[in-house]
Amino acid sequence: MSEVMSYAEHFAKIVEDQLARVEAMKNAHGAQDLASKETIVIGTIDGDGIGPIIMDACRQILEKLLEVELASGQVELRRIEGLTIENRIAKMETVPAEVLDQIRQCDLLLKGPTTTPGKGDGRPNLESANVTLRRELDLFANVRPVAIPEQGIDWIFYRENTEGEYALGSRGVDINDDISIDFKVTTTLGTTRLARAAFEYAKNNGNKNVSIVTKANIMKKTDGKFLSLCMDVAKDYPEIKVDDWYVDIMAANLINPLFNKNFNVVILPNLYGDIITDEAAQIQGGVGTAGSANIGDRYAMFEAIHGSAPRMVADGIAEYANPASLCRAAVMMLRHAAMTEPAEKLERALDAAAEALDMPGDGTGNTAADFTAFVLERL
Repeated sequence: MSEVMSYAEHFAKIVEDQLARVEAMKNAHGAQDLASKETIVIGTIDGDGIGPIIMDACRQILEKLLEVELASGQVELRRIEGLTIENRIAKMETVPAEVLDQIRQCDLLLKGPTTTPGKGDGRPNLESANVTLRRELDLFANVRPVAIPEQGIDWIFYRENTEGEYALGSRGVDINDDISIDFKVTTTLGTTRLARAAFEYAKNNGNKNVSIVTKANIMKKTDGKFLSLCMDVAKDYPEIKVDDWYVDIMAANLINPLFNKNFNVVILPNLYGDIITDEAAQIQGGVGTAGSANIGDRYAMFEAIHGSAPRMVADGIAEYANPASLCRAAVMMLRHAAMTEPAEKLERALDAAAEALDMPGDGTGNTAADFTAFVLERL
């Protein structure tokens, strides 16, 4: 019985922390107005594995693209060091405190992929740096666009970014050799602010269709709450067509040409959003082709959706990493900061690179250096 009580205390602490998080959300300040700032500070974080290679490419491109803004002081590119797996393990901090302090001094973040220790790899049980940053900076919406014009596909995914399974992924318990338990959390404010952001996007872009993805027939409390709250928000947008899908059926329908043209804006809880958006990116041409935005009221972080590719490093072919996904994230970042003209110029150059270069990431074809030179030439 004492063993059961110790786990009950562990769960009680989780509940207390989540209640405190909800109160912090209620008391948060409003959205930051980037247009009113004299200097927009963009922090760049290399990350792990292939991260330094693709970030070097992206920084070179941004330095040329924003040459005027950087010279005038309208924009600052600030390199942030220390968010590496080696430093995180040495300090036993998912995001070392001094690194988080540097990050908080920026307005926008452009981040390379970071390595998360996995079970059985011999590393300490550190939480994902992305999960920590999304929580600490309250980046509640993960926004991922996928477009394949020739197939009539125009999708944008709004994935909840601070709750679900990932929020408590490192706080599960091994009861004994027979039982392990993890936790999932859904809050009213966390879900409604995501849903409202998605519906506002749909309204501002021609009343696009909105689809809500859950497994509410099985996860009746958490997913059931998520679905109900999204449907409540939908009542404020009667001109928008809304439907809902179970996540397994959505995964199947994304590759079904009879259905997939009908999807526009998709709202998903955290875990399902991670999986479905990777599937969608693969349909577009691979996870190396898609960028990702993590949006909050005060901060916004933009990143490639792929990982740090340790196998490419181990195989000695890291130089063949494709910077396209990170550069696509930079396009999203520029648009978020209302720098529309440079965003469009970069997007055109990236589209040309996608047509002209061969970057399978297997040690053949073009390198990251080739990619960088090609894009720079077209800027």
